[in-house]
Amino acid sequence: MDVFDPELLRSTLRLSTPLILAALGGVLSERSGVINIALEGMMLAGAFFGMLGSYLTGNALIGLLVGMTAGMILGFLHAVLTQNLKVNHIVSGVALNILSFGGTTYLLRMIFQHAGGSPPITGLSTWHIGKVLGDQNILSLSVPILVVLIGLLLFRSPLGLRLRAAGENPSAVAAAGISFRVLRYLAVTCSGILSGLAGVYLSLGQLNMFTEGMSGGRGFIALAAVIFGKWTPWGAAGAALFFGFFDALQMRLQGQAILGHAIPSEFMLILPYALTIIVLAGLVGRAIPPEALGSDE
Repeated sequence: MDVFDPELLRSTLRLSTPLILAALGGVLSERSGVINIALEGMMLAGAFFGMLGSYLTGNALIGLLVGMTAGMILGFLHAVLTQNLKVNHIVSGVALNILSFGGTTYLLRMIFQHAGGSPPITGLSTWHIGKVLGDQNILSLSVPILVVLIGLLLFRSPLGLRLRAAGENPSAVAAAGISFRVLRYLAVTCSGILSGLAGVYLSLGQLNMFTEGMSGGRGFIALAAVIFGKWTPWGAAGAALFFGFFDALQMRLQGQAILGHAIPSEFMLILPYALTIIVLAGLVGRAIPPEALGSDE
């Protein structure tokens, strides 16, 4: 079997899409000065409520809106906890992740009366984009547009300048008569929206159902992509593609043989994570975060 074929590219795009969406949310949040390890919980909430919206209405677009709203609410809650109640950013993120995992598990079992996963649901419509790209849905097609738009917002607009200043020197922003907390609320809430969409992609764009814990650590990988990409939209997107490629590659290589010896499946499963750790350990150079990232002011 030829490993490096168009199917590998299509798999890379499928696996990278939720990572890029969540990573873009992480860039917005952390550029404003708010550490957001709650990307995982926001993705999981988006996946569950996206499924529930589609299940109850039979309309995947309504499910998309419901999932996006769930992520937005968690993003807003993270902003309230960190900016108004002065909760440590890491503690707030951990709490939201636990809330999301426990809440979605409980609601799944309460609504469907069984554990594991939901019934099959109506997924997002796809369009055939040619032999190389294959079938894509509205979320995968929106990814390159969002990368460009967020890049322009952050680095080519007055709002982006203020948002980045809130993450570098919030005192200077306040001295200019602008509320850096309002800017952080906006950034973290938008971060929740994008992470919610990432979760919707998992439940409505890939499996057409919800399974317990289906985010599977992707929110943390997205956060690693933010650091790997040095807090830029294009850098984070590239890092997410890097991880998605090796994730797709390990799936293709499972069961294959090298020099007459089968590659252990366990080794292939850890390959993308190990490569991510290696890269973050120093192969991309020093990544300097925003100066006021995680501060109370």
